[in-house]
Order: sequence, then C-alpha cells, then structure tokens
Amino acid sequence: MTTTGIRAIRTVLYHGFVIALGWLMIYPLAWTLSSSLKPENEIFGNAVSLIPSRLFWENYALGWAGFGNYGFDRFFVNTMVITLLVLIGTLFSTALVAFGFARVQFAARKFWFVCLLATIMLPAQVTLIPQYILFHQLGWVNTYLPLVVPAFIGGTPFFIFLVIQFIRGIPRELDQAAVIDGCGSFGIFWRIVLPLLRPAMATTAIFCFYWTWDDFMAPLIYLNDIRLFPVSLGLRMFADPDSVSAWGPLFAMSTLSLLPQIVVFLFFQKHLVEGLATSGLKG
Repeated sequence: MTTTGIRAIRTVLYHGFVIALGWLMIYPLAWTLSSSLKPENEIFGNAVSLIPSRLFWENYALGWAGFGNYGFDRFFVNTMVITLLVLIGTLFSTALVAFGFARVQFAARKFWFVCLLATIMLPAQVTLIPQYILFHQLGWVNTYLPLVVPAFIGGTPFFIFLVIQFIRGIPRELDQAAVIDGCGSFGIFWRIVLPLLRPAMATTAIFCFYWTWDDFMAPLIYLNDIRLFPVSLGLRMFADPDSVSAWGPLFAMSTLSLLPQIVVFLFFQKHLVEGLATSGLKG
C-alpha cells in the first residue's frame, strides 16, 4: 500500500473516531430536546428514538406555568439575579486579591498563597457544615446572602490562581514606569494591570456564569422559600418520587435552561480559549 493510501486510511479513521465521540457527547442534549417534544408515554416507552411521533409543545406551556402562583419565569429571574450578583462580586474580588498576591509585598505572603492553593484542593463538602452554621448564626439562611456575599469577599480560589498566573506574565517595567509617574499600588492596579486583565477576566466571567447558573447544592442548602428558588431547584420540583413526575415539562424547562449557556459559549468561546491559553501557561 502506498504512503498516500495509508495517510487516507488514517484520515478516515481519525475523522470517524472524532465524529463518533462527538455524537456520544451531544446525544444526551439531543435526547433531552427530543424528549421535551414527546408525549409523556413516549419519553421512556421509545427512549432510543430521537424523533417524536408528533411535536408535543404542551410540555413547554405546562412547564412555563410552573407551580401554584409561581411561573417558571420567576425561577429564571431569580437565577439571573443570583448569577449577575455573583459575577460582579467574583470579578471585583478576584482581580483585587490576585493583584495583591502577584504584585504587593506583605507579611507571610507565601504562607497565605499556600493556603489559597490548599483551598483549591479542599472538597466543598468539608466546609459545607461550618459554612452553614456560620450563615445560620448570622441569620442569612433562606436569603441570597450566603450565595452572593462570599463572591465579594474573596471570590473563588481557582479564579484567583488563574488571574495571578496572568498578572505574573505582565512585565514589571510597566509598574516601575507607573511609579515614576506618581502612581501608588492602587493606581498601578487600576490604570496598568486591570486594563490588561481582559482575557483572564473574560475567562473568569464565563466559568463563573456556568458554575453559578448550574449550581444546585448551595441553593438547596440555604433556600427554603419557593419564591427564591433558582432554575435548578425549580426543575427538581417536577420530579416527585412520592407521586407522579412530570417528565415532559421537566425536559422542556431543562432545554430552556441550557439556552443561556449555549449562547454564552457561542459568543464568547474565543475569549474563553484566549484566557486559558494566556493565563494557565504563565509561571
């Protein structure tokens, strides 16, 4: 067999493998969308098929109607409020804390940086009970404060580490030039470093949006009032192990809940790749 023939076979095998792998990854999403358009008796009766016998749009109407006096639009609004507040707090605190670790000399900086790395490797379940006790004593349970306030007073350790790596790649000569012009530490941060952080902050914003929008555990722990529920808890209400689960409306609202994330990815994937490439590889 010639070299050209071997190369063609390799190309076919490679593309076949990639297509099969891509289909396996996208099949759950396609199945969810298909199930949202099926009558209730077809969802699991013919689970393999992605083609419904007829388009059952009533699932979307029933799901959007919500529960009692609360439509599903209420859950979307709640999720947007939580996500926006967490996003603002995370961007603000992450940039400030990362600049402090990367540029400011202070006592025991290496020790606190090690603590930062330790919190990245610490499972969230370890701190769940102490955090709940703290927020309960503060009277914050059944409010958005436990979900939002931590973002303003420290952000997420992973994001801080990501931005630190990016700042370390910014030449210190820029800082020295700013000092000559009369800038202090905050002036260097505001005028020099922050404008250059756009790729890293874009990556931080995208991941923060994904993680907050999808968050289920924290709202489940801290929120009891249905008026405050985000989308993740609203979806849970469709599935009732003790009675009948409304699978059609559940898949319909699940499909709608994925749309904001898909839109964000499609419009900002360039910034996501750029931020990871310019942040994670700097030492």
